[in-house]
Amino acid sequence: MNTLPDTLARALADLASQTGGPIAVAYSGGLDSTALLHLAQAYAHQRQAGPHAFSLHAFHIHHGISPNADAWLEHCERTCAQLGVPFEARRVTLDLGDKDGTEAAARKARYGALGALCRTHGIKLLLTAHHQDDQAETVLLQLLRGSGAAGLSGMEEANNAPELLQGADLVMARPLLSASRRQLAAYVEAHQIKHVEDESNSDPRFARNALRHQVMPALARAFPGFEQRFARSAQHAQAAQRLLDELGQQDLAHCLDGDGLDIGKLRLLSRDRSYNLLRHWFGTRHLRMPSTAWLSQMLTQLLTARPDAQLLVSHPECDVRRYRDRLFLKPRLARLAGMADPDDEAFPGHGWPGHAIDIAPSGATFSWQGEAQMAFPDFGGVLYFDAAARGFDAQWLRQQALIIDFRQGGERLKLADNRPTRALKYHYQAFDVPSWERPRLPLVSTGKALLFAAGIGMDSLHLSAAEVPRIALRWQCD
Repeated sequence: MNTLPDTLARALADLASQTGGPIAVAYSGGLDSTALLHLAQAYAHQRQAGPHAFSLHAFHIHHGISPNADAWLEHCERTCAQLGVPFEARRVTLDLGDKDGTEAAARKARYGALGALCRTHGIKLLLTAHHQDDQAETVLLQLLRGSGAAGLSGMEEANNAPELLQGADLVMARPLLSASRRQLAAYVEAHQIKHVEDESNSDPRFARNALRHQVMPALARAFPGFEQRFARSAQHAQAAQRLLDELGQQDLAHCLDGDGLDIGKLRLLSRDRSYNLLRHWFGTRHLRMPSTAWLSQMLTQLLTARPDAQLLVSHPECDVRRYRDRLFLKPRLARLAGMADPDDEAFPGHGWPGHAIDIAPSGATFSWQGEAQMAFPDFGGVLYFDAAARGFDAQWLRQQALIIDFRQGGERLKLADNRPTRALKYHYQAFDVPSWERPRLPLVSTGKALLFAAGIGMDSLHLSAAEVPRIALRWQCD
């Protein structure tokens, strides 16, 4: 059987050379991370004079949950000082309102802080002390949750985790994943290494603790060596998931139409293949993976809705929208302060029928005095004033009392001298502006005349034909 130093050396041989630079250990002070820290420090010491030398850091995250948290931090700092390993701690505050519970909140905060520490120190390789027993617990926990291949894959020996580490460009490695907890405990005991005991690890209210202290011992008695077999099953699931990812990537490339999916092409796929494609699509957008039941309901609505349906399905992190037989994943849009209560196709109130009205709309009034741009946060963006060959007379524009507002209904616009005046709805359709974006695109007017509609363009009736400095309006959403 390989010794723990051999196991760690084999795991780090390629990773350390690929990432280069310093390496960090996530060090809680518990038995597992303490064993990893000592093993990594010995490994670094052996290579300190060679071409593959590297510096080692230890990072500790102080959650503040346990009354012993301060003592653990002090213990970790002393241990690192004795080993000559640079140490840094970071305190985090948990989001106790996290709907996934305290465990999930602590995990998010811990890895987010570890990612920040790695970025601060220029570290590209972060080591965690997960081992074979952790892998078995993870696989069993995912099985009990009804997870698919992705969940049953468990933990990989090394992977990038930008969502978990909050954008950190680094590799998170688990060099002891093939070692057992018993091996780590024996190593710590043999070398008389001190470590801390987290009292929460024995609290059966946490799902993982219930498995560790009640279920796993029973499995070990009935099925000795089950941890290795679980680890092997996880490797098979990882291989299967890689194949599913490749298929999802191919199907996504085939079905993509701009930033949306072509529903006609999606209809040609089997249901299982459609589910896989949609999961892969959500994964590329770093969105929480939907359940099979949610996917089934969404797909049924998509495929059975009438062609002109403006479908909206809410996901906790986005809106799934359908427009012109295309499917889009869009951010959930907050209401803008300048918005009234519009209906997309027919607003109550007044507008600009035939370019003239008697009552001005109720938006924000402003004047232009030569600025290159003006921000309108209540309307969700910035209005740009660009020098252009086609535009409004700059001097005339300075003299106007301008109004920015959202659609009120009945507005019409003439885009060119040789084109008819049309309703904004017609222009939106011609420019393929999705229905959910239209109420958020502001208009600029003089109160009596519409000058500009974001997403469409400027009204040609007011553009200058004289040889004078001209200004073109342009809108950029935040």
